[in-house]
Amino acid sequence: MSAWVHYAEGQGDAARAALRGFLDTLPAQPGFLGAELLLSPGQPALTLVASRWAGEVPPLPVPEGVRAWTFQVLDQRQPK
Repeated sequence: MSAWVHYAEGQGDAARAALRGFLDTLPAQPGFLGAELLLSPGQPALTLVASRWAGEVPPLPVPEGVRAWTFQVLDQRQPK
C-alpha cells in the first residue's frame, strides 16, 4: 500500500478559519497519519493544510472556496 498526501489551500482570514475546522475533522478519517496547518511568511494571505495518509485519501469535503489536490507518494527519504 502506498502513502498519499492531500493539500488544501485557501486565501484570507475566512479560509484560514475554515481550514482550521477542516483540520479538526481529519483524525476521524480512515488512514489518517497526520496533518499541519501552514502559513507562509512570504504569502501571509495563503493558508494550507498538508495531510498524510496510509493508502488512498478518502473523499474529503473541503470548505467552499478552498482548492485541494491529492498526490501519491512515489519516492521518499527518511533521516538516518
